[in-house]
Amino acid sequence: MFFFTLCFTIALVLLAIDIGNTNITLGLWDGRTWLEQWRLRTVHEKTVDEYWISVRTLLRERELRGAITQVIFSSVVPSLTAPFTQLAQRYLNLDPIRVTHETDTGITVLTDNPAEVGADRIVNTAAVAALHGGPAIVIDMGTATTFDLVSADAELLGVVIAPGMRLAADALARRAAQLSRVALEPPPTVLGKNTIHSVQSGLVYGYVGLVEGIVQRLAAEYLALPGRVTAPRVIGTGGLISIITPLTDLIDHVDPWLTLNGLRVISDRAN
Repeated sequence: MFFFTLCFTIALVLLAIDIGNTNITLGLWDGRTWLEQWRLRTVHEKTVDEYWISVRTLLRERELRGAITQVIFSSVVPSLTAPFTQLAQRYLNLDPIRVTHETDTGITVLTDNPAEVGADRIVNTAAVAALHGGPAIVIDMGTATTFDLVSADAELLGVVIAPGMRLAADALARRAAQLSRVALEPPPTVLGKNTIHSVQSGLVYGYVGLVEGIVQRLAAEYLALPGRVTAPRVIGTGGLISIITPLTDLIDHVDPWLTLNGLRVISDRAN
């Protein structure tokens, strides 16, 4: 009985992959819940075989390789798009869904050139529209810090892109001879009394100010549009969002796996 229950539980499993500039996030979805979620470091020089070794090791822990019936991925790293397509085809015998602006996502991209919009922006919008509802502002704090404005009608109205906090920290350490790398965490007070705390304050509270300022301006622009009367909710995601969430009251909800959730929402439309 246990054997049949287990087989039924894992009969249909989606492998969702989000390929970012810093991390590659993977998740296994069984139609009801995430069985596993992982992060791998993005290494542009790795081959398809090297990535398969990492993925195979993760799958082997759950003995789920043979249970995967669908693969979907988004990529903002062009050099890794082909390797992950080949990984699915060669090792899982599946043709993956690659999310682009032409994929049936259930959303409308209302930018000047939808083809230049990052796949992760599209996937996040699909997740918000399906799971949280609009209007919404999505803050994604990763390699870049991005803001997506999503309407109540599942439209991606536009995007704001700023350097990520870690990028800013690394650039400061490289270009300022007397400043070294610091931990990305809030200092005891905004006013720094030593070099480390001074840099931490500028980075962390500087990005709090960036987030609050852009959110307020985006909300004002949205409410100035004809027929818009509901202020956007603010949803946070990305590896660095947890640093600033306790320091501002503008973020209504944090979904650390928003992009994976968007991928499984899009995969549902293909079935």
